[in-house]
Amino acid sequence: MALDYGKCAEEIYQTLGGRDNLVSAAHCATRLRLVTVDNSKIDMKKLENIEGVKGVFSNNGQLQLIIGTGTVNKVYDEFLKISGMTAATKDDVKAAAAAQQPLPKRMVKALGDVFVPILPAIVAAGLMMGLVEALGQFFPTFAGSDIYSWMNLVSNTAIVYLPVLVAISAARVFGGNIFLAGTIGMLLMHMDLLSAWTAASDPSQIEYWDILIFHIRQVNYQGHIIPIIIAIWFMCQLEKRLHKVVPEMLDLFVTPLVTVFVTAFLTMTIIGPAFIVVENNILTVVKALLALPLGIGAFFCGGLYPLFVVCGIHHMFNVLEAGMIAENGMNLWLPVSCSANFAMCMSCVAVFVKSKNAKTKSLALPAGMSAALGITEPAIFGINLRFVTPLVCGMVGGAFGAAIGSVIGVYGSAYGVTGIPGFLITTHCTLQYTIMLAIAGAIAFILTSIVWKEEVSEEESAAPAAEPAFETDGKSIYAPVTGNVIAREEIPDPTFASGLLGEGVGIEPEIGEVYAPFDGKVVSVVDSKHAIALEGPNDMQMLIHVGVDTVKMNGDGFEVFVSEGQEVKAGAKMMNFSIDKIKKAGYSSTVVVLVANSEDYGKFEVEKTGKVSKMDKIINVE
Repeated sequence: MALDYGKCAEEIYQTLGGRDNLVSAAHCATRLRLVTVDNSKIDMKKLENIEGVKGVFSNNGQLQLIIGTGTVNKVYDEFLKISGMTAATKDDVKAAAAAQQPLPKRMVKALGDVFVPILPAIVAAGLMMGLVEALGQFFPTFAGSDIYSWMNLVSNTAIVYLPVLVAISAARVFGGNIFLAGTIGMLLMHMDLLSAWTAASDPSQIEYWDILIFHIRQVNYQGHIIPIIIAIWFMCQLEKRLHKVVPEMLDLFVTPLVTVFVTAFLTMTIIGPAFIVVENNILTVVKALLALPLGIGAFFCGGLYPLFVVCGIHHMFNVLEAGMIAENGMNLWLPVSCSANFAMCMSCVAVFVKSKNAKTKSLALPAGMSAALGITEPAIFGINLRFVTPLVCGMVGGAFGAAIGSVIGVYGSAYGVTGIPGFLITTHCTLQYTIMLAIAGAIAFILTSIVWKEEVSEEESAAPAAEPAFETDGKSIYAPVTGNVIAREEIPDPTFASGLLGEGVGIEPEIGEVYAPFDGKVVSVVDSKHAIALEGPNDMQMLIHVGVDTVKMNGDGFEVFVSEGQEVKAGAKMMNFSIDKIKKAGYSSTVVVLVANSEDYGKFEVEKTGKVSKMDKIINVE
């Protein structure tokens, strides 16, 4: 019996709580994607029991209803008529879903969005810096050479000028002019300003400007991240408002001028100084904590140290370390920084070992190596903060490592060196230092391995419904792709593998070409070009889905030659796709071939597995 699309849409609409509880609606090849005001008002059990709804799940702020290929678009059309909503793209829904997330999640996501584009630069820089500094420590004569000086210059550029990269990337995220943001970033790193690291080591060198009622420090923002992001967020809001109120004939020069001057002044008089006050208070608290017995203070400092790095205020501890060495020759802050850094390293290593995403692996290992050599920005910003859980696990490892190190007498004879190179300034306590790093690293690695779950695709997040009863109509299906046929259960996606969206097979492609598997009609082509829905003989509904989670590629690497409503003959080429691009993006290239209405047939038989060429007969239905 055919589904009553209008009735299905009406029941969904009513169960969701009507228009007042709806923000946005879109659909893909198989699912209705919704953003609601309050999911707690929805009877999920009732929603799952609506005829036509095969499953319900929530992912990244979206409520997704699995309806099926060839059906979801018809239900969606009826849903729009009933609700009075306008059609939205998947990106619109994602944006609406993101806006519904709690503020902490939105802040973490924004921070991640800022750092993802610049990860290659900081990961490469961190690894190079660690290697160059390690070589300089192990070979003192090399440290005085010209080649060392040049290598050091090349390697640390991205880290030294990180605020500039962050400013440009933040402007992309917040919707501002990247060149104005770059100007703000370079202004705050201007060569006429004293280095923040120098200012922390020798405050007597700091000079001031007296402008109006403000006493402005002539110190740059080297190592600072949060003040830069806040400044660029403000800059983007100001720029957008100015574009709206400034007359067009004046906008070209008035808006940039006002935007840069106001943002710079606000940053150097309010945002920046506020963080300086925070730094000074933190330093006072840290000194008091380190005086506590049994490593209690070191425990808290070791756990919180990565957050100091995130805020860009970790360089202030150079003052503390210099004072300790001047007083008694013992750098008692070393257990804190070294434990925290090595724990960040091992959290990254755990992500590398556990992740199945090739791109994540390619970032995690070098970031971890960089942290092991004492440069933690790539590990923290590139991996741990981005996924949150590894950061927390690393903080726990750092806390215990620092406490143990403090109790067993680990200290440094100098400062500025952590991680593996730290052995050079802990020769008096090599065994204790090894134990401390082992404890910090082991806890971080084990916790991350146990607790961290790699983010799965939207399809993988779906809770499979009851296994369908398979019935067939006796028609043949031919291989749309050349490659290796695998059983439906072996498709590397739980939703497809479960049979929830229909019976079929997966094909591991050898050639990136898709052909029509029978005479039929194209029902839909998704916006991201990776999936085609077909209608075949006797109303057979088929989904050909290239790759797993390839919707995130937004069409990159895909070329479609058919359009919705087009009649196709068996063997007609419908799509080209790049296997290499899919794999480089970190996704499986497996082509999913499913009969969405397989429950309508009495018998469904996979006739051939293993190696096949395009148009070999692979499925028989009777």
